[in-house]
Amino acid sequence: MEINEEEEEEVSSLLDQREINPNDAPGVTEDRDPKGINKCLKVTFEDVLAEPASVRSFDKVWLWSHALFEVSRLWVYRIVSLLLAVPVALAAGLLFAVLSCLHIWLIVPSVQLLVINLHWIKVVWHNLLKIAISPFFRSFGKCCGFIRISLEKY
Repeated sequence: MEINEEEEEEVSSLLDQREINPNDAPGVTEDRDPKGINKCLKVTFEDVLAEPASVRSFDKVWLWSHALFEVSRLWVYRIVSLLLAVPVALAAGLLFAVLSCLHIWLIVPSVQLLVINLHWIKVVWHNLLKIAISPFFRSFGKCCGFIRISLEKY
């Protein structure tokens, strides 16, 4: 079952329609995932559908199912992203803006105030540990350091 060149051209023309030319949109780079965050979503037809060598469908069925898979995957993604991309981006931008503002103007200054104003507590706590508690645990550790436990089977 050979594939006609005409059928290949027809399917390849369908598949080529899904290609995005980066020159069409100014400022759009070719690689939209430069850090590889969504490597798991780089799914091809062969990753989803495959026929073993022992059973095969007609070549036309295989070609057209491949074309339908690629075209439907592309257009469904485009439609869903058209509906969701702007609201999700807006929500994420607002969330990150609020979190950044809180971190910069509330959390870091509060922590710095605590560090500056509670320095004396740090000094007192350090001295308390060094003078009163540390010698007790050091002595206890030396006393218990010579204990040896051996297990024997009878």
